Amino acid sequence: MANNLLMILGPTASGKTRLGVEVTRELGGEIVSADSRQVYRGLDIGAGKDLHEYSSGGPAVAYHLIDVVGLDFEFSVFEYQKRFFSVFEDLQVRGIPAIVVGGSGLYLDAVLNDCRMVDVPPDPALREGLKPLSNEALVRRLQVLRPVHNTTDLEDRERLVRAIEIARYSADHEPEPGPERKPVVLGVRWDRRVLRSRIRERLASRLQHGLIDEVRDLHDQGVSWEKLHFLGLEYRFVSDFLRGRIKNENDLRQKLAAAIIGFAKRQETWFRRMQRRGTEIHWIERGNVNQALQVIESCGGLVSRSDHA
Repeated sequence: MANNLLMILGPTASGKTRLGVEVTRELGGEIVSADSRQVYRGLDIGAGKDLHEYSSGGPAVAYHLIDVVGLDFEFSVFEYQKRFFSVFEDLQVRGIPAIVVGGSGLYLDAVLNDCRMVDVPPDPALREGLKPLSNEALVRRLQVLRPVHNTTDLEDRERLVRAIEIARYSADHEPEPGPERKPVVLGVRWDRRVLRSRIRERLASRLQHGLIDEVRDLHDQGVSWEKLHFLGLEYRFVSDFLRGRIKNENDLRQKLAAAIIGFAKRQETWFRRMQRRGTEIHWIERGNVNQALQVIESCGGLVSRSDHA
């Protein structure tokens, strides 16, 4: 079958969105976000939606799976994959290339996974049996059942128990195949020193453009500090600043920049793991659009509207 899916991945601040928009314009496609925070309404500056990029510099580019749920909704990888498959199948029917853009490892894996994830019902007996166990014991049990997992599952007991429940159920239930996909995967790569500089510059810009006010407003609207803690580094560190746990904005900037740089390293580790497990990633230096288009062409291109005419 012809290539029918393009994925553009990369660490935070690598310019995935900019490259995705430029490539999408060239191919006549639509973007499907693979970002675990951009699904939420209200997470704008901290989640780096940068929605202006979809409409500046040329014709507006359509996008999906951004601003689709409120913060009261517990969005999961299962929910993401279900919605992604629905969007993908619609684009296929309309003959429009799907351009997946993001850096959330579990979401990227959900896109590439051959099978549909299983909708796991609660297991009261299992939950009762896990009650006496410490968090450390629960972490060990999850690591045996599913060595690769979302790190946020390890930081909250309720999420930890749910992750074990899902892993146990999935081991005993055969999943259904997903829609046919033949992807081309591009990765945006920068020299590590340059990427660190980009991270610091972007953070400074976000702070200047109201990141602290965004987090304060979310809390004033009823989003708890605990919820903000699980919405990513920007929301976690700014929440600590607003609660007096970080003494000034300079400390906030320094600590948050270091944490984001560490996160970027973990993303790169995830991408290397994807490669070891068989995903071929074509690395695009500094997000060069011409190189990206050349790679896509060398791989056979993508199905387009004209191919369905």
